[in-house]
Amino acid sequence: MDRTEPTPAQGASRRGFLVRTVAAATLTVAAPLACTTPSSAEGAAPGRPDLAEPGADVLVTGADEEMLVLEVTAAGEVVVRLPRAEVGQGITTAVAMMIAEELDARLADVRVPLADARTKGNQYTGGSSSVSSLYGPARQLAATARARLVTAAARRWHLPARTLRTRDGMVVAPDGRTATFGSLTASASRIRRTDVPQWPKPPSRHRVIGRPTTRIDARDIVTGRATYAGDLAVAGAKPTVVARPPTIRGRLVSMDARAARAMPGVHAVVRLPGGAAVVADTFHHAFAARDALRLTWAPGPLAALSDAQIRARLKAAVPRFRTPPRGSTQVTGEFAFAFVGHAPMEVLTAVADVRPDRAELWFSSQTPMDARDAVAEAVGLRPSAVRVHVTRAGGSFGRRLNFDAAIEAALVSNAARRPVKLMWSRGDDIRHGRMRPASHHRVRASVSGGRVVAFEQVTASVSEAYDGAGLAPQGGVRASGPLPGTSGLYDFGRVSGDSGGIELAMPLGAWRSVDSGTVRTAEEIVVDEVARSLGRDPVAFRRTTLRTRTARAVLGKVASAGRWGRALPPGTAQGVAVHEEYGSAVACLAEIDASDPKHPRVTKVVMAADVGIAVNPSGLQAQLMGAATDGISVVLQAGLHIDRGAVREGSYADFRYARQRDAPLSFEAHILPSTREPGGAGELGVPAASAAVANACARATGTVPRSFPLTF
Repeated sequence: MDRTEPTPAQGASRRGFLVRTVAAATLTVAAPLACTTPSSAEGAAPGRPDLAEPGADVLVTGADEEMLVLEVTAAGEVVVRLPRAEVGQGITTAVAMMIAEELDARLADVRVPLADARTKGNQYTGGSSSVSSLYGPARQLAATARARLVTAAARRWHLPARTLRTRDGMVVAPDGRTATFGSLTASASRIRRTDVPQWPKPPSRHRVIGRPTTRIDARDIVTGRATYAGDLAVAGAKPTVVARPPTIRGRLVSMDARAARAMPGVHAVVRLPGGAAVVADTFHHAFAARDALRLTWAPGPLAALSDAQIRARLKAAVPRFRTPPRGSTQVTGEFAFAFVGHAPMEVLTAVADVRPDRAELWFSSQTPMDARDAVAEAVGLRPSAVRVHVTRAGGSFGRRLNFDAAIEAALVSNAARRPVKLMWSRGDDIRHGRMRPASHHRVRASVSGGRVVAFEQVTASVSEAYDGAGLAPQGGVRASGPLPGTSGLYDFGRVSGDSGGIELAMPLGAWRSVDSGTVRTAEEIVVDEVARSLGRDPVAFRRTTLRTRTARAVLGKVASAGRWGRALPPGTAQGVAVHEEYGSAVACLAEIDASDPKHPRVTKVVMAADVGIAVNPSGLQAQLMGAATDGISVVLQAGLHIDRGAVREGSYADFRYARQRDAPLSFEAHILPSTREPGGAGELGVPAASAAVANACARATGTVPRSFPLTF
């Protein structure tokens, strides 16, 4: 790609982000994702960033920090190589919709492949930030490209550019002449000043954004054409599996691999920090040889610990409450949450080809830049000598923020001196994979004069201890900022929190909604208990104490749509909860049948969300449905048992995540209209769903749940 020297933007606002054009045979524009977009709160009109004033040119450069690049090919394709991971959340569809909207292209003509690991910039997929971070740059890129294509057509036809229109990947003249984007891309790439404005449309003119849309990759997924790491045919890459210790972070003492090496199809047996890897012709050969290894293990550092001891240590590590306000009475609750695995449908898989002077890897990563650096360190190469290709993933829920399998694959490839395709088994993933840390919470509401005058939550959770004896210390990804309860969701007077913890040598990781999934669940249960102590209805109490209009709106929607307060048979009840995070708000109403207390069943879920502009309402509804399933799972039945330093569960058979039979019989998702720029949505619904199910269970059984999952 031939790039020209930088030229300062003319007339661009200091608050505007830079859009750049790249000199090439086709029209190519780029924008860095780190730049900020103006907000309506700062006085800019929604949907119209003031970066591109009429007649202003754009900066031309070719630096690698150009993190989002749009190209219009001669064949008419619009290609945006995305610096984010597609892990099932539908981000490629959402970005394709943004591009199609502003470019007036057909959605079918927009391709969104995943970008390789970059050397600079933001390539992090997490924190429910993908749509909000891409919404401004993606639309601006497409708007800039459209202006250049229109200008190119106007100059070809000698017509005023303002008289031209665009639709379905074409520029259309008033007399009916048309020119495809592909036919204009070369001439558009040479234009430096457009004859029409190049700013995005206001929301009132959106035709694609906001319309429920089927995922662009749906057919590929259901027909098996979608390509995952395990589907790749990298030349010479041999199937590889790892034998792991019976306890967490147990140590390999000795290995007799003679029988395994003599088995047909086996190419190599490699010792790793956490076990031994077998490289073979097929995965069948590899698993058979793995089972033939004669291994002696030293117990891991947690061999003396089981759940009871861990929970006791967590309880003792919870900080003390402050002194409550004088004259107040207290409503308190104490809650314990178990470890939870991610268990994505696609197990961890990575392909690695490590040579003496370079390495190339293929795997799904939410943090590919960090992964590249860690792999380089593991095999003794410079980061610039390591290339990481990001593949799509069959689920993550935070699991692919870590890259354990990629490091293992690189180590094995380096030792075996050949490319490998390394796959974790389901048992590997559950017994030795990352997990949400167990935690203990105390919540206290101080009530005086019929209202809450102080609200405090103190917590302790497990942190990952690392002694350098295993793989890179990547775990312990935690949410930043204060505890969610201190964000002031309710008008509860003095709101405060504190956290403690214990360190254990366990592989931890961020699990969908991270700390909010436990903290907000505990808080929302106590909010119900406060309402009960005051003789108030839980919904009515929340309506009078929620601080924001959006939170009250989503609560009102689920209360009306879910017919809050309707008569239900004995043993069944409704529960409700609210949550705000990532600039978005959500409420959930759940109905539960707990007539058999040992087998409670969620029968109905109604959710309502205000996430600002919902780029793809269908995708958002799917995310809310997934959040409800996660909430049901971790509250009622899904957790990991630690038994003498080992995870007891080892498959979907005993890690009792919600099945189809556990799904609510009725599910509704309501998306409140908004013209605000998008907030986060991917993790938003989990805390509200968890808390609503817990509150429903409490009302149905008359016993407030204190330990999760309930059927642990």
